[in-house]
Amino acid sequence: MSNQDGSAAKKPRLDTAERGAAAGPAVPTSTPAAHSSDGKKRLRVAVVCSSNQNRSMEAHRFLMRKGFHVDSFGSGQHVKIPGPTAEEPNVYDFGKESYEEIYQDLVTKDKDKYTANGMLEMVDRNRKIKTAPERFQTTEKKFDVVICCEARVFDQVTQGLEEREQDTFEPVHVCNLEIKDNHESATLGALHIVSLCEMVSIPHFSSCRRKSKEVLCTGEVFIDIG
Repeated sequence: MSNQDGSAAKKPRLDTAERGAAAGPAVPTSTPAAHSSDGKKRLRVAVVCSSNQNRSMEAHRFLMRKGFHVDSFGSGQHVKIPGPTAEEPNVYDFGKESYEEIYQDLVTKDKDKYTANGMLEMVDRNRKIKTAPERFQTTEKKFDVVICCEARVFDQVTQGLEEREQDTFEPVHVCNLEIKDNHESATLGALHIVSLCEMVSIPHFSSCRRKSKEVLCTGEVFIDIG
């Protein structure tokens, strides 16, 4: 994860472009959708950043408050949090350290530093939402929409989907919002992610499934945030 740059969030520049449908596998294994009278809230949404610490977790918090069925993930090889220098991040393994363990590790290493740069506040938020960082490439949950927080993450997610064994052949929509990795941009990006999810409806996905059960629809929504 990048260090905070401390810059004020700029007004987002919205430039939307969508790639055409591309053949590929869908996420296997079913997870029951949330029950709600509002079709939009029944969407199975995944939000993915690099380390499942800042951007994806802020969006997770916002979407959860809005009643969406949401999971969040990282797509990198390891969980990284800013360390003593940009070249020396704190590195943790997906599936091994919980947010609580990461929090206590940062407190032990330098409580004042990680309080001042907002890392302890960030991890404290995370441990109140779920137990530990998760890696998208290892999940077997199924989603209607996967929202990525930068182009590199988008590439990792789509590559991971293409490499999976096909099961249900249900389409999953993958999009990207380019969000800078600092606290201010993460909050602004979360607001845009909520707006995007609120614009999408279950009938849209039902129609897509009826037309083709073997298509992975991918696209990118470019929003330069931060």
